[in-house]
Amino acid sequence: MSQRVLITGAAGFLGSHLCDRFIGEGFRVVGMDNLLTGNIHNIEHLFPHPKFEFYHHDVSKFVHVAGDLDYILHFASPASPIDYLKMPIQTLKVGSLGTHNLLGLARAKSARILVASTSEIYGDPLIHPQNEDYWGNVNPVGPRGVYDEAKRFQEAITMAYHNFHGLETRIVRIFNTFGPRMRLDDGRALPAFFHQAMLGKDITVFGDGAQTRSFCYVDDLVEGIYRLLLSDYASPVNIGNPDEITIQQLAEEILEITQSSSKIIYKNLPIDDPKVRQPDISRAKEILQWQPKFQRKEGMILSYEYFKKILF
Repeated sequence: MSQRVLITGAAGFLGSHLCDRFIGEGFRVVGMDNLLTGNIHNIEHLFPHPKFEFYHHDVSKFVHVAGDLDYILHFASPASPIDYLKMPIQTLKVGSLGTHNLLGLARAKSARILVASTSEIYGDPLIHPQNEDYWGNVNPVGPRGVYDEAKRFQEAITMAYHNFHGLETRIVRIFNTFGPRMRLDDGRALPAFFHQAMLGKDITVFGDGAQTRSFCYVDDLVEGIYRLLLSDYASPVNIGNPDEITIQQLAEEILEITQSSSKIIYKNLPIDDPKVRQPDISRAKEILQWQPKFQRKEGMILSYEYFKKILF
């Protein structure tokens, strides 16, 4: 019988793409989501599939899945500033209680678990680019701390289960990812700029636009996660695209793609907003033989086609 995987956050942007990938690879997939920020439309095409089942459940509460499980991918969490600033307690709970529940489930089922961490654990970094040995520069009591610290705790308890219980664990540190199924209103720069440009509104750049990000297309990320899950490596691994650009450049590229007449305006930079972000992917290259294949503009055009379908 084919192997069975539980994917939490299954109706979200990344979770839904992971469901597609694992169904495509022949796995039996259990999707789980409380639909707080996820959208059931992202996975409704999978409901008729004989190897897919869905649980509407909050992983911060006790998690039970009947039958065997070979793998768990924990991707449940608000993931954009607009969400985790609106739902700070839920964000902390899904990273702490939710991770604890799923680690317990993995142990009970003798399953391997991969948890979704983030480049945000590096905070506003003092080294550039960021490698996995850097401990970060995070403000635990700032507004972004609810997300950053939830993920840092998630990594700590995952490694504790690995070291103390011998559980098979994997940790992926995800850098800025984009693609179809992102919400236009989720507050992250790339979908927000597309949304504004497509509606002919001013594009809002925070600060002077000189802060940098490195954008990875979702298919590349999913490939990296898949390889990491099936690898023998338990320490954190950065998965992202090192192609770094400024937020100003991003806005200009989106204006070019959309052919919009929108103007770029500038507002104050949010508290603790990172000035730079670029992954060092040496570890992923060496251990997973992984590196991104999609050029940013190629991915942005594919994303634009999706955004047009959901907006107009």
